[in-house]
Amino acid sequence: MQLGEWLLLAWAGIAFATHVLVAVQLFQGVRRIARLDAIPLPDERSVTWPRVSIVIAARNEERHLREALASVLALDYPDFEVIAIDDRSTDATGSILDRFAAECPRLRVVHVDELPRGWLGKNHALHAGAAQASGKYILFTDADIVMEPAALRRAVIYCEENELDHLAMTPRVVMPGPMLQAFAIAFTIYFTAYFQPWKARDPRSGAYVGIGAFNLVRRETYEALGGHAPIAMRPDDDMMLGRLIKRRGYRQDVLDGTQGIAVPWYSSLRETMRGLEKNAFSGVDYSVATVVWSSLLAVLLNVAPFLLVWVAPGAARWLFAGSSLLLLWLAYGTGRALRTSAFAPLLFPVATLFFVYIQWRTMLLNLWHDGIRWRDTHYPLAELKANRVP
Repeated sequence: MQLGEWLLLAWAGIAFATHVLVAVQLFQGVRRIARLDAIPLPDERSVTWPRVSIVIAARNEERHLREALASVLALDYPDFEVIAIDDRSTDATGSILDRFAAECPRLRVVHVDELPRGWLGKNHALHAGAAQASGKYILFTDADIVMEPAALRRAVIYCEENELDHLAMTPRVVMPGPMLQAFAIAFTIYFTAYFQPWKARDPRSGAYVGIGAFNLVRRETYEALGGHAPIAMRPDDDMMLGRLIKRRGYRQDVLDGTQGIAVPWYSSLRETMRGLEKNAFSGVDYSVATVVWSSLLAVLLNVAPFLLVWVAPGAARWLFAGSSLLLLWLAYGTGRALRTSAFAPLLFPVATLFFVYIQWRTMLLNLWHDGIRWRDTHYPLAELKANRVP
């Protein structure tokens, strides 16, 4: 056997062993995450429901705001308030919020006209909204999240029974077309494999979790952390809030909320690229080396096997075939959870290349522009990098 064949066989063996380990880890780990719809609802007469303050930051969200806000206000939770922050919107967001508030007394609207220096817009809006909260819990959620009526009751029950300080919840991601759905599948697999959210509940583990769609936090815990001030310049504020909570020794966990909350993520490939310009680089702490290394591994392990299975000789071909089948099995299982089309998982390697492209595009744009430009505001890279969460 020639050197090239030996190297190809070694590559195939490493790829297959890696995929077996990841598949086993994800299969066992995801099964440890409780499902929201499996949490039983108690007899209403036997429960004293703690007050919940729902804080929503909204900037130019007119496309999805009506449906999302209507679902939040229709929650069947006995005692909650909604604090919506109109963060310098230039579309109809402010007027939509005001019309809802005129008809629903549990909704309060705060209009922010100026952004203080040293703050990202969304983080400042959430911090300002939380300052007006009166509940035992604060639920931070996005302005495009659609919730089932019982979602909050089940989440609070889970928090109370497990004495949690923080509960995150994964949403069902709604994206049109097989290609965007394949990207959602790839993103979900990479996020889950990298952060291992099922370990967040283990105080001995360094794993943490935070999800912008649903971050439910005890108010006294949030205030003890200093609110959003320690993460004022973090574009990945949801994960960094979770990291801050976990590193300070508080209890957190995550639920599979795909049956209870949904988010219309992006509607086109272009919108996906633009949307992730804000946090694709910050998610790796602005490390060029991490982007280079992770993208190289993604191509070698998650794209190349689908090509090399057709040309590799002997045992290497079978190992590449095994890797391809394992990746498609992971993509199929994830697609079922996200309710994608049956064709979407087959586009996993293409979605991986798109994911790598977004990583590199975002990194280069952030470096070229010396920061990020998000929602018509420029944030300098030096200030973004300076806001580290230990």
